[in-house]
Amino acid sequence: MTNLNIPGLHDIDDVAAYMHGVGVAARSAARAVARADTGAKDRALRAMAGAIRAGEATLLAANADDVARAQAAGHDRAFVDRLTLTGKTVQAMAEGLEQVAMLADPVGEMSDLRYRPSGIQVGKMRVPLGVVGIVYESRPNVTADAAGLCLKSGNATILRGGSEALRSNAAIAACVRAGLLAAGLPEHAVQVIATADRAAVGYLITDEAHVDVIVPRGGKSLIERIAREAKVPVIKHLDGVCHVFIDASADVAMAIRIADNAKTQRYSPCNTMETLLVHADIASVVLPPLAAIYLDKGVELRGDARSRELVPAMKDATESDWFAEYLAPILAVRVVASLDEAIDHIATYGSQHTDSIVTEHHDNAMRFLREVDSSSVMVNASTRFADGFEYGLGAEIGISTNKLHARGPVGLDGLTSQKWVVLGTGQIRT
Repeated sequence: MTNLNIPGLHDIDDVAAYMHGVGVAARSAARAVARADTGAKDRALRAMAGAIRAGEATLLAANADDVARAQAAGHDRAFVDRLTLTGKTVQAMAEGLEQVAMLADPVGEMSDLRYRPSGIQVGKMRVPLGVVGIVYESRPNVTADAAGLCLKSGNATILRGGSEALRSNAAIAACVRAGLLAAGLPEHAVQVIATADRAAVGYLITDEAHVDVIVPRGGKSLIERIAREAKVPVIKHLDGVCHVFIDASADVAMAIRIADNAKTQRYSPCNTMETLLVHADIASVVLPPLAAIYLDKGVELRGDARSRELVPAMKDATESDWFAEYLAPILAVRVVASLDEAIDHIATYGSQHTDSIVTEHHDNAMRFLREVDSSSVMVNASTRFADGFEYGLGAEIGISTNKLHARGPVGLDGLTSQKWVVLGTGQIRT
């Protein structure tokens, strides 16, 4: 471990005063960023990317210090892997900023303009949210990703990364500031909190005067704390208890392919299937070959009584399994008697994240789409598609299961709001 002289990383005695100053600076910067034109924002994003590339050695040295401290503290290998930067990931951060620069700018976009009998035109304009606070853990690349998305959507942002990545995040923040200044934008448009004191999060999520929305990215305990304590609106999801329901009319080969991919393509993302529901009329045909695939890949199966009759290798599922977000090679399996039973199961145990039906029956597909109350509902597709890039958003700040404002993958549009605009030619109301 070394003592690195990283700009923005310093001891803070009065956290309350420090966080107040951060909020005031962010609110001031937000006005400047909101009126910045697309060209200035894109120049800043490209300059940030250039600074990250040029500063690769500094970034890797700062990250190596964080990794050494994490290892000394006894963090496990998965934690250290999430924390570690490489030359490849540094280049990916730079490329990500350049990709955001190529996305369409949502700010100022007008829609739904229509004439009223009075002669006025009424419509909506897309505008920034203002100041976005983002609280996240482990992954330093989130610092660059979040900074880029918030800037392109016309917002100022306050970033509070995990204490384990303090040096990495400060080094990335220096590159971000350089990019902002190169484009003539205020350096406080993106601020990375420079203290590991947990009290900083408490001040951030209750600062109604200066912060407009909070986006937590991390483990369930972090998100639960923020949802419980925040006074500022929160865009969040707690769990990804995602389902695939194989209907009686499903194409068997398609169903096997989708259910396999939804679980085993990657185990840790929040859009990975955690419970498989199979209609009783097709279970004897689809479950044994599908179970063979899972077992061959090392997936532990936990099923209800009917599932275990068809696949004796399954373990007995308990009530808690239906609620579980495993994020691991474990799958809960249940045989259901009808579409209604599948929808009821999802309503009872699901987390309103992502759910999919495999079916050749149009009416059943439409019922599933209408009645399953999740942020993403799919027909004949893997739940793994619930992703900003796959949805054509270019990038995402996270997934939301909220019902107000943003729902599902949150991209640039989700970091903006809409206001009503009226265009007149001298009309007065009589």
